[in-house]
Amino acid sequence: MFRDRARIEVRGGRGGDGSLSFRREKFVPKGGPDGGDGGKGGDVTLVADRDLRDLAAFRGKQRFAGGRGVHGKGAHKHGAEGQDVELRVPVGTQVLDAEGGLLADLAHPLARAVVARGGLGGAGNRRFASPTQQTPRFAEVGQAGEEAELELRLKLLADAALLGFPNAGKSSLLRRISNARPKVADYPFTTLAPVLGTVDSADGRQLTVADVPGLIEGASEGVGLGHEFLAHLERARLFLHVIDVQEDPASRFASIDAELRAYGAGLAERPQIVVLNKVDLVPDSPEVEFDDPRVLRVLPVSAVTGAGVEELRRSLFELVPDTQTEAEPQRAELADFLVYRPPPPRRRPYRIFRGDRGFRISGAKVPDDELRAALRAAGARPGDEVDVGDSTFVFE
Repeated sequence: MFRDRARIEVRGGRGGDGSLSFRREKFVPKGGPDGGDGGKGGDVTLVADRDLRDLAAFRGKQRFAGGRGVHGKGAHKHGAEGQDVELRVPVGTQVLDAEGGLLADLAHPLARAVVARGGLGGAGNRRFASPTQQTPRFAEVGQAGEEAELELRLKLLADAALLGFPNAGKSSLLRRISNARPKVADYPFTTLAPVLGTVDSADGRQLTVADVPGLIEGASEGVGLGHEFLAHLERARLFLHVIDVQEDPASRFASIDAELRAYGAGLAERPQIVVLNKVDLVPDSPEVEFDDPRVLRVLPVSAVTGAGVEELRRSLFELVPDTQTEAEPQRAELADFLVYRPPPPRRRPYRIFRGDRGFRISGAKVPDDELRAALRAAGARPGDEVDVGDSTFVFE
């Protein structure tokens, strides 16, 4: 089953703890601190993969976490970084946070978005040695990684998209002009999910055409699955507006156009080819004209007999710009927006240190609930002493 939405939970790996260690070798009775730093936790990253078609891979698993950083060791040995986790998603996937805000739009192959950064590793005790404190008996605990609940939404990337009322013959037409094999039957709503097909030209050029489930009046207001289907039209550069020639073409065109205008997102301004389908069922090919600058051509076609199909193919390649000539300026224009680059990880406003006698907190004041959760994650157990400023409490 085609899935264009998914909800996932991601968590960056926890940073490794710094080491509390002193040099202990023969003939070196008072070796100094030599504890190494802990490794950074692993990140969780989304990567756009051109070979994927939907988000079905997230149906069975929704929680993903980066690997934990390795603890530091003595002899100035730093811990290794935690393993990063890469999640492959289809090109055209948008990443939204829990409030619906857009975090990333992976609109081209290999676009990447770090959605949960791993925590920084803790500093080893050698970092805190100074002329006045030559034997620091504490080391920093690694930080927790970022956590987030995300919604993934796929908006298909297609050169052209078929739209129209149910049973207008869009699926049959897609079978005629491309390599796609969607389900075809003589009843409405045969197509329940978007289908992508590839159209080949004689010179080797290829176009991607999407068959979007039929629209109904009120789709722009969410009637049926209108919002979800209309979203897949947002990135198509050309619409193939398929109309059953047995119906009133002008009224059918006006009804669908009203839904595009109500939905917004620039759909009403997109150029169109009006395809008058099923001409094999009428005695004469109709003469229909649209006084609309968006309508580039009106083509009578029969998806059953193949009449007019070759002219439709030629029109597609004539009216859809060649992506190779647009590739470089488009990449330069969209890179900063489409590739999500989060700021580098920063240390939290407080730090947790583990010592011989318990834990010590330094830095900004921490809410009690957050402090207890952080101490618990750092390995604190009931009965451990915790120093906060000039006061001490027993962890429970």
